Amino acid sequence: MGIFSWIIIGGLSGWIASKIAGKSRSLGLVGNVVIGIIGALIGAFILNLLTGNPVDLTFSFQSLLVSIFGSVVLLTVINLFKSN
Repeated sequence: MGIFSWIIIGGLSGWIASKIAGKSRSLGLVGNVVIGIIGALIGAFILNLLTGNPVDLTFSFQSLLVSIFGSVVLLTVINLFKSN
């Protein structure tokens, strides 16, 4: 997936995940993109562990869902460490 696609998917999935986690005001545009890109990698890693099949992160609806899942996991972990 090209860098432009990573930015689009990352921004969209980071924004959706921040809405789910209730952190949309504190992240901003760059934060959403970073959370989304890292979330895509985390989501692909977790699903690969669970299913044993590599996840294709091309520009698709599946990659968006994987990225949202990973982003929510990442924001949950961040919130756990921030609250303590």
